[in-house]
Amino acid sequence: MAGQIFKNLYFAKMRAVTEFESLFIHRDFIDMRKNINGLALIVKEEMKLELKSASIFMFCNRKRNLMKILYFDKSGFALWMKKLECSKFPWPKDAVDEVVEASSYDVEMLLDGINVWSKFKEVHFEELI
Repeated sequence: MAGQIFKNLYFAKMRAVTEFESLFIHRDFIDMRKNINGLALIVKEEMKLELKSASIFMFCNRKRNLMKILYFDKSGFALWMKKLECSKFPWPKDAVDEVVEASSYDVEMLLDGINVWSKFKEVHFEELI
């Protein structure tokens, strides 16, 4: 009997960031008491993005020690949260746009605590001395 029950269950898991078409970061800090409905409203009203797209939406608190990731996964929304105990998430607080699009590589680095916003700019030389 128990085997029959587990055979029909779908086990949800966090998807890898590489599985998403787009990754969006909400530049401004948010109140982390917001749940799925509150974050979905930010995506729709402030970020002006499609909620049910193959995208993830990332949010951070003012202290930069909490991050929430919202995405739509086949049958409903999923919300993932990470809390840092002794450090802060690097965040694009100086970005001009309210919504920052990131690559999956940038998001993986961000989750590992690496500041992708201070990368060296590509330099092109006209001639060599």
